[in-house]
Amino acid sequence: MIKKLRQKLIAVSMLALFLVLFVILGAVNILNYREIIETADQTLSILQAGRGTFPDLANAPPPGGGRPHMSPELPYASRYFSVLLSDSGQVISVDTGKISAVDTQDAMEYAAQVWESGNERGFAANYRYVRSEESAGTRIIFLDCAGDLATFRSFLLSSCIIAALGLFAAWLLILLFSRRIIRPIAESYEKQKQFVADAGHEIKTPITIIDADTEILLMDMEENEWLNDIRLQTKRLASLTSDLISLAKLDEAEGNLPRIDFPFSDRTAETAQSFQALARTMGKSLELSLEPMISLCGDEKALSQLVSILLDNALKYSPAGGRIGLSLKRQGRFIRLAVSNPTAGLTADDVGHMFDRFYRGDRSRSETPGYGIGLSMAKAIAEAHKGKISARLADTGRITIEVLFDPARLARKN
Repeated sequence: MIKKLRQKLIAVSMLALFLVLFVILGAVNILNYREIIETADQTLSILQAGRGTFPDLANAPPPGGGRPHMSPELPYASRYFSVLLSDSGQVISVDTGKISAVDTQDAMEYAAQVWESGNERGFAANYRYVRSEESAGTRIIFLDCAGDLATFRSFLLSSCIIAALGLFAAWLLILLFSRRIIRPIAESYEKQKQFVADAGHEIKTPITIIDADTEILLMDMEENEWLNDIRLQTKRLASLTSDLISLAKLDEAEGNLPRIDFPFSDRTAETAQSFQALARTMGKSLELSLEPMISLCGDEKALSQLVSILLDNALKYSPAGGRIGLSLKRQGRFIRLAVSNPTAGLTADDVGHMFDRFYRGDRSRSETPGYGIGLSMAKAIAEAHKGKISARLADTGRITIEVLFDPARLARKN
């Protein structure tokens, strides 16, 4: 449990840090990219006003009633070309005098791509373009943004690398300090487990003595309700103590239970058979659907106890005449064990807490003898075998508790 808690702490911390870095880097790089586009579009607007060339910035302000703040060196620092097309898309003229990386053929190919796309603005390779309607036809003006885009990509790559290194460094620090952070929780949990184990063993002795003394009194005296009540409560207390000790042992094992390959189908059938008579006595039916020849690697005694807990729980909390179903089958790469039964008064909130220790939510559970520890033991057994246990409440009122085992994971050594 402590190991899983530490893993969750590291995972949540790293996820939070990743999301923060992702948002920050994403925002910075998006703003950087938008700045490149806005600057390029401003330059293209001036070229558009000059029909593919820079007008006299001092005497010919761009359209819009004002001139954006631009350097007088802009015409000399910009590399651009333009292609004039007819209404049918035929090339009328090509101007590549202000760029050396593009010849006439390349310019015509870029213009053809833009013409076919039908977009007013966009990128063709590293060139930002704009379509401008003129009296002679359609002029497509291209501005070389290779330098700005290269800088953007370099910054994007550098920021991602730095973020990755930062995440790695944060992971190392969290890994280093997480043990210290959860140490008080681990110590408290260990003391709790030790107390439960010690208290359970200490209580067993007086319970045994009380039970023995009660039996002697029953032999010497006439049977009465007081002695019967003492004997009943002693058995309940002995059962609770035994469950607490078993649960403490499962917690202490932490998935390191002894494992052997055994016929799970046969073992499940044997365990279920012992509940058939009890079900008939209670006026209920137990239906089995067990796929034969299913083997599992695990603790045979613990897994039999798991089946017993689920069946006992289903019989206890199903109404008279209820139909309890037990199924065991292969489901893909998993082995699925499921027990279903009708129930009344159970809510979705109860289902969410069913595997909590000592939880007894609905009224029917409160009236039924028990301590709400059985399903928490079932969960501990399932998790000790790397399984996943869950409960599902159907609209019809039937509840199904299923356990999924992964034989491949169980076959591996711890």
